[in-house]
Amino acid sequence: MNEQHQDERTRIRTAMDRLLARQATAFNGSLTVVALAAEADVHRMALMKRHADLKNEFYERVRTETTQVPESEKRLRETASQLKKTIKNQTTEIEELRQQVTRLALAAAVLTQGKDVPSEPVSLPDNVVPFRLRLR
Repeated sequence: MNEQHQDERTRIRTAMDRLLARQATAFNGSLTVVALAAEADVHRMALMKRHADLKNEFYERVRTETTQVPESEKRLRETASQLKKTIKNQTTEIEELRQQVTRLALAAAVLTQGKDVPSEPVSLPDNVVPFRLRLR
């Protein structure tokens, strides 16, 4: 590791300690990666990409030392909950639509069946002989 990389890691660890001790100096003190990056004076993407292990360590420390769930995890859980509700609603709607399709198909069959069968016998002229098919 080069010196700049090691310096960033040291600043991130120091910033982690300050945030967890609620002694933030550069940011609002929230327990997020954005706050950690600002507190350590490191670009957020550098923290996310080059120092992903420190980001994970920070979230783990937030979870264990403060008995809090990180904000990103809260948002993910909320989104997952909303998506589960949406899926449940859509599944119910799909089932209702399937039942409606079945009912409509049956109604259409009854209506078309009724048109094929004349309600009164058809009288044929005297010179017409009905042709009957025999099925084998």
